[in-house]
Amino acid sequence: MSDTDFLIQPDPDAPGLSMPVDGVNETGQPVSLPVVTERPITLFLNRQEIVTSMTLGDWVPELAVGYFLNQNMLHRDDEITGIDVDDDLGVAIVRTARETDFEAKMKRKIRTSGCAEGTAYGDMMERFDDIRLDPAARVRASWLVRLSKAINTAPSLYLSAGAIHGCVLCQGDRPLVYMEDIGRHNAVDKIAGWMFLNKAPAHDKIFYTTGRLTTEMVIKTVQMQIPVLVSRSGFTAPAVDLARRAGLTLIGRAKGKRFIALSGTDRIIFDGADADDFAEPLSRQRAAQQDDR
Repeated sequence: MSDTDFLIQPDPDAPGLSMPVDGVNETGQPVSLPVVTERPITLFLNRQEIVTSMTLGDWVPELAVGYFLNQNMLHRDDEITGIDVDDDLGVAIVRTARETDFEAKMKRKIRTSGCAEGTAYGDMMERFDDIRLDPAARVRASWLVRLSKAINTAPSLYLSAGAIHGCVLCQGDRPLVYMEDIGRHNAVDKIAGWMFLNKAPAHDKIFYTTGRLTTEMVIKTVQMQIPVLVSRSGFTAPAVDLARRAGLTLIGRAKGKRFIALSGTDRIIFDGADADDFAEPLSRQRAAQQDDR
């Protein structure tokens, strides 16, 4: 599979995303390596300032739209009349035909939680149980092998600089849209925004993340109405509970031909390898557990 199979993929050489920094290595020898940038972006929905997010600084319109979707501030049938981005001021404004006023909601966040994380989680859960994921969707084990190879070998900031999270929208065994950011929530929001702006259907997609399978990852995947979530990393117990509650296919430890599915296993077609291929020495299992920490 070639790099051209991606619709969108990271450009580790894009200006402004990283900068060379000099230092020394473990022997005291001078080294220079790329270090990713981090900049604040303040997001407005119409006239209301909503949040300031530390981000990589690329795909800002998609990030803004995806954030508002995943916080249930935008509806799936909303009409976006404009998106204004001012790079110098670090501001993005999403304008909609529908009047919005989240002043009371934002004040409630400040009163109930100093960092607003608890309330943001609550906002994300407002319509969680109303979403029905496509029960007819299927994922082949052989697809996961090809997806992992394509994603893990594609040029990326993760490979060149580290300190970054990646999320990939896939269809079958093809990775379509690969977004990176310093926070995995930002990378997810960029893909959610891209899907909304490009009217991309979700029922036949797979969502791949390089990070842990947490409650946030499960909630946002379900909100995007994608039926399959895959990671090369491990799970948290609450994330598994939420995935089972939503009927989401949740696959972790996806490395080579091996993976573990803890939810939605009825969607999986096991054509990737013989059962003997999955036998794994205890020492290798322990090494994988160390990787997830």
